[in-house]
Amino acid sequence: MSKKNTVIDLFCGCGGLSQGFIDAGYEISLGIDKWEDAIETFNFNHKGSKGIVADLLAINPKNISKNENIGKVDVIIGGPPCQGFSIAGKRIIEDERNQLYKTFVNFVEYFQPKAFLMENVPNIMSMGKGAIKKQIIKDFEKLGYKVSHQILLASDYGVPQNRKRAFFVGLKDNVEFEFPIPTTPNKKITSKEAISDLTEHTLPDGSPYLSKYESSYQKQMRNGNKVVFNHQITEHKEKTIEIIAMVPDGGNYKNLPKELHTTRKVNIAWTRLNSQKPSFTIDTGHNHHFHYEFNRVPTARESARLQSFHDDFIFRKGKTSQLKQIGNAVPPLLAKELAKKLISYL
Repeated sequence: MSKKNTVIDLFCGCGGLSQGFIDAGYEISLGIDKWEDAIETFNFNHKGSKGIVADLLAINPKNISKNENIGKVDVIIGGPPCQGFSIAGKRIIEDERNQLYKTFVNFVEYFQPKAFLMENVPNIMSMGKGAIKKQIIKDFEKLGYKVSHQILLASDYGVPQNRKRAFFVGLKDNVEFEFPIPTTPNKKITSKEAISDLTEHTLPDGSPYLSKYESSYQKQMRNGNKVVFNHQITEHKEKTIEIIAMVPDGGNYKNLPKELHTTRKVNIAWTRLNSQKPSFTIDTGHNHHFHYEFNRVPTARESARLQSFHDDFIFRKGKTSQLKQIGNAVPPLLAKELAKKLISYL
């Protein structure tokens, strides 16, 4: 057996991107994030890896290498927050939040991995009429990497969610990365196929499943597991339940009587999952999206299923924190497809 490719995951969150790489046969040497809750979940699930709580603005790669005893790094992955990308003309303004992205560049420069994979929101490609995208490519080309970039749709890769994400992949020696071909472009997994086996009511952590799986996706997500975690429902006010009940499967606020249209000031309000389609992008728990059948928001476990986390991936801390961790993650199945493709270049 060849030694596994080693990975550092920056801005790792609870570890969705890491999970995909682990499932594809990589070894995660280190995950770094400044949010303690996410790192607790990361360490609980990635037993062979080490997650540390650190502000990436306040540490440098050399110290990390020394303090954490990091040897050779084959791949650096991660999704630096991009709200710092402000633009004047064709130039990225030196906004201090930009430094988070620069930190990613600095780690790549210091460790000189064979490859890097950076994930971000889709509009990073069009920000400043493409100025940001050009700057990112330029920064990594200076370090000797050939950069490929693409926006991928998670539901094309077996994830029951229409989540779009931008990816930049860099390789050494002028080799160009080709993104994986979609695996489920015409046979998308629906919300119902993802979560119909999970109960309407709360299940205490560690409870056995109350029904058999109803789809091959559910079987895949159960992953041989016999018990359920993170399936605590949100108790809504009576009035909220009445309003949700008026919205049909796949509907939204437009299905409500006119006088209720403005009860919430966001255009995504009162939206139900469509049982026959992949989910819309899972958010971080704003309570605007509802189950296709039950009059409540999805539980953390249902949201995790829609993100393609196996049921034995257990989220730590309270429900609000769990939903935020899940909403911020890269879907593991999408990450796995990218990781598998990358192996052939390493």
